Amino acid sequence: MTPFGIKVRALRDQRGISLKKMAEDLAISSAYLSALEHGKRGLPSWSLVEQICSYFNIIWDEAEELHRLAAISHPKVTVDTSGLSPTATEYANILSREIRTLPEARLQEMLAYLKQSTPKRPG
Repeated sequence: MTPFGIKVRALRDQRGISLKKMAEDLAISSAYLSALEHGKRGLPSWSLVEQICSYFNIIWDEAEELHRLAAISHPKVTVDTSGLSPTATEYANILSREIRTLPEARLQEMLAYLKQSTPKRPG
C-alpha cells in the first residue's frame, strides 16, 4: 500500500464505507480505487484527491495532508541524478536495486534521517 492508500483506507474504515460504495459514489471503478490504495496505479489526479476530500468532508490541514500523501505515493519513482555527484548516482542505483530486500526497520531509519535532514519547504 501507499501512504495515500493507507490514509484513504483508514478514512473509509473510520466511517464504515466499503471500497465498492466509495468508488460508486465517486463514479470511478472499484478496481481503480483498489489499485490506487495498493500502489498499483500512478498518482491520483488533483481533482480526484479533491473529490475524496469532499466525500469525507475534510478541510484545511487534513485535506492538505491528503494532497501531500498523494504526492509522495507514486509507486514507480524516477530519480534524476544528472548534475549530481557520482556518490548520489551510486546511492540512487543501489537503492533502486536493493529496496525490496531492505528490512522495514532499516527503511524507517533511512526515511527518518531524510525527513530530519530535509529543509522544510515554505507553503
